[in-house]
Amino acid sequence: MTLDVEMKDNQTPTQSVVSAPTSTLQNLKEIAALIDTGSYTKEVRRIARAVRLTVGLRRQLTGSVISSFLDFALVPGSEAHTRLSSFVPKSDEHDMEVDTASSTSQAPPPKHLPAELEIYCYFIVLLFLIDQKKYNEAKACSSASIARLKNVNRRTVDVIASKLYFYYSLSYELTDDLAEIRSTLLALHHSATLRHDELGQETLLNLLLRNYLHYNLYDQAEKLRSKAPRFEAHSNQQFCRYLFYLGKIRTIQLEYTDAKESLLQAARKAPVASLGFRIQCNKWAIIVRLLLGEIPERSIFTQKGMEKPLRPYFELTNAVRIGDLELFGNVQEKFAETFAKDRTHNLIVRLRHNVIRTGLRNISISYSRISLQDVAQKLRLNSANPVADAESIVAKAIRDGAIDATIDHKNGCMVSKETGDIYSTNEPQTAFNSRIAFCLNMHNEAVRALRFPPNTHKEKESDEKRREKKQQEEELAKYMAEEDDDDF
Repeated sequence: MTLDVEMKDNQTPTQSVVSAPTSTLQNLKEIAALIDTGSYTKEVRRIARAVRLTVGLRRQLTGSVISSFLDFALVPGSEAHTRLSSFVPKSDEHDMEVDTASSTSQAPPPKHLPAELEIYCYFIVLLFLIDQKKYNEAKACSSASIARLKNVNRRTVDVIASKLYFYYSLSYELTDDLAEIRSTLLALHHSATLRHDELGQETLLNLLLRNYLHYNLYDQAEKLRSKAPRFEAHSNQQFCRYLFYLGKIRTIQLEYTDAKESLLQAARKAPVASLGFRIQCNKWAIIVRLLLGEIPERSIFTQKGMEKPLRPYFELTNAVRIGDLELFGNVQEKFAETFAKDRTHNLIVRLRHNVIRTGLRNISISYSRISLQDVAQKLRLNSANPVADAESIVAKAIRDGAIDATIDHKNGCMVSKETGDIYSTNEPQTAFNSRIAFCLNMHNEAVRALRFPPNTHKEKESDEKRREKKQQEEELAKYMAEEDDDDF
């Protein structure tokens, strides 16, 4: 009796362990059936739904589950089955028994193996390897999947192929070997263009831009971007990535206005769950706005989940707003590692001139007349001849229109002019025009993004009304004919 009780107690945890892999395997089999149906009916939406469901099951994937699914979906002993099984670790005997029992209760896979299902098997194995941080095996698996994709030209494969392209580049990026696949990505983009695979073109263009920007090859990235074919975006995520890369390119090329628009649009369109992407967009957008002479709002730095990552940029913004060159240098030195990691250090060096100009603007507002020596002291210019440097800085600011003042060379001082009424100028009109243009542009994008239901119900109603009208006319004609007969 005691032995029986102990055996029952030992069986309890095994049943709880069994249930999880079995349910995950069952879900994968349902996804395989969905892919098989989408392949037969050539419906891309079914394949896209299968990919979305797989992403939801990503954390539940284990070696035993994937091994059992490969046995179910692929023909045992085939080339694809042998290759993919070599990437999956050997499972325990207990798990194998569970999976075998569950698989025998299900219907056998179809005799004809669709290409979509084979590519999908590459996809889930690659997901599993990356999650397990087996990056070398992931590189081998992704390379094998790309070689298989080159022989498949079906629009139902495009959705899975775009995911494989992404993880193919990611596996090489995690091992710092991105330069090795650049020629392969260019060849894949060329093939996707010839096959009119627009989703693949979007994904591969972003991967190529990321590849170039990873090695600071901004000129090559801009040449590729300008010559790549343009079409309507199919994926919001890929469009957001494109806007982010475009903003980075425009920033390096000193086109700050276009860069600001692209970066802010990327941050606004990005999903709420993609916190890391939105943080990167805001970092670059903050620096671009500072380079334009704008001061970002405090609400940007207090967004949920962004306070700590944006703290260095908040202190940097504060130094630029005050115009304190010494404080700016301290912040730059304090967060040098963070700026180097974000690859924004070179942009922050450009901000030094903006800090000086902001400090000079504050001095011109506070003093109607001040000596150039005091200007150099307040700006904290540490040079061999600070007065001469201050004079050249003031002259350049006057020429650029940053301050409204004159230089008294005889007495060595700066004389500020009286502040006029800003509403007598065209600045308010320019500001209102830019805001109205922004609102109209956002409204047009929202209208284009709307999905309208088909008008099939209206067509059915019109057909029914047409039949009723025809029937009424026939009855009226019959009634008139009977009246004519009665008259006779």
